[in-house]
Parts: sequence; structure tokens; C-alpha cells
Amino acid sequence: MFHHIALGDVQIIAAVLFCLGLAVALTRRNVFLLLMGIELMLNAVNLSFVGFSRGLDAQASLVGQMTPIFIIAIAAAEACVGLAMVICIVRGRESLDSDAFADMKE
Repeated sequence: MFHHIALGDVQIIAAVLFCLGLAVALTRRNVFLLLMGIELMLNAVNLSFVGFSRGLDAQASLVGQMTPIFIIAIAAAEACVGLAMVICIVRGRESLDSDAFADMKE
């Protein structure tokens, strides 16, 4: 009924997703695309944890399946705070360019 996917295949898919998210986060100037790249990287890490939990013993299985729950909660909080900051900057500067965040250092 269930098809077994090799641990190496899951890790390759997770690595490809992480690299894709990293490429989006590093190359795009749009803040929304930057946040989407970060979310894609976090989901790749979640996939890696779940893949390891299926491929390893029962003790690591519980940890590997509970850790993505915490990562999803942290990602939701990051998305709320990040989108709130983006909305404030877009309203003030009327731009989605990530250089608008450089003024927040002072």
C-alpha cells in the first residue's frame, strides 16, 4: 500500500528545495519573494527531518516528526512579523524593494 522512498532520494529533494529557496532569497529584491524563499528553505528542512525520522530508529522518529511542528510555528510567527514590517514599509515608501529596509538600522 505504501511505497518506500529511499532516504537518499528524500534528502536530494530537500537539498534541491533548499537551494531553490536560497537562490530566490539571495537574488530577488522583492520583499515578498524574499519571504517566500525563506519559507521554502524552512519547508526543505522539515522534509529532511521527516525523511530522517522515517529512515532511522523509533527514538529518532518521534524527534524527527515533532521538530517540524515547532519549525512550522516559528515560520508562522516569522511570516506574521515579516509581513507586518513589509506592509508598514510599503505604506511609507510605496516600494517593495528590499533596500527600503536599510533605513531601519538607525
